[in-house]
Amino acid sequence: MFKLITWNIQSARSPAGGADLDRIIACLDRFSDFDVLCVQEVASGFAARDGSESGDQFAGLARRLPGYAAVEGVFTDTLHADGGRRRLGCMIFSRHPVLQVFRHSLPWPPDPEMMSMPRGVLEATVQAPSGLLRVMTTHLEHLSERQRMAQVEHVRELHREAWAHAACPRPGPPGAGAFAALPRAAPAILAGDFNMLPHSLEYLRMLASFADGTLAWRDAWQIAHPGRRHAPTVGLHSDAPASGLPFTFDYIFISADLAARVRQLRVDGSEEGSDHQAMLLELD
Repeated sequence: MFKLITWNIQSARSPAGGADLDRIIACLDRFSDFDVLCVQEVASGFAARDGSESGDQFAGLARRLPGYAAVEGVFTDTLHADGGRRRLGCMIFSRHPVLQVFRHSLPWPPDPEMMSMPRGVLEATVQAPSGLLRVMTTHLEHLSERQRMAQVEHVRELHREAWAHAACPRPGPPGAGAFAALPRAAPAILAGDFNMLPHSLEYLRMLASFADGTLAWRDAWQIAHPGRRHAPTVGLHSDAPASGLPFTFDYIFISADLAARVRQLRVDGSEEGSDHQAMLLELD
């Protein structure tokens, strides 16, 4: 059984508004064990919601998960007034070997009417017991629909390109040189906070077929729970919207060749710190 958890930890936010990495680990331990963990909104140098220090969460999470290979993707990196760096991004943790890593910047077309920040995709080729897996995690733009759709298109292009690499490996010598011909996996998992509602234009575009035969993305929720509405992943607790109705922004998409392996997908509705809930995917 292969288990993957994805969670927007919102800079390790606690219910009181501070940053508490130990609480994040405790919540994960309670939810499930995992082979791979994808986390979004990992911070360093930014203050927590209550104004307290958040610390270097990239290093802090890595220390707390010593049995896992830790891969970080920093997509916001700015100078702090004190001369240090302020960083925000994603991480992937894997208990299986990570053969190679890609850090992809996503499009950021100007949108003068909306606040926004740089975004990206973190990709790791994981040598799982059942074979190579391409694991990708991202956090798409929140306010700008224009930017978010451009980012969806780029994620699709990244998937198409990786699929082509898997079908036609690049030439190169074996060994440790920079031209070493490392494999690129065709089977893929794309997990994260997409800031889009089910059946929105961006969601439907993400799942659209490819003209060149690249296997399309499938929504793992629809496979595990056919005919059921998505479980909400945002606003279950104190951050519920004014309407009082929680909603879904977090997804786990899989390439179509993994569909038959989906055993379970569930949402942890108990955590009250981050305004997002963790999700667990199990594959046979």
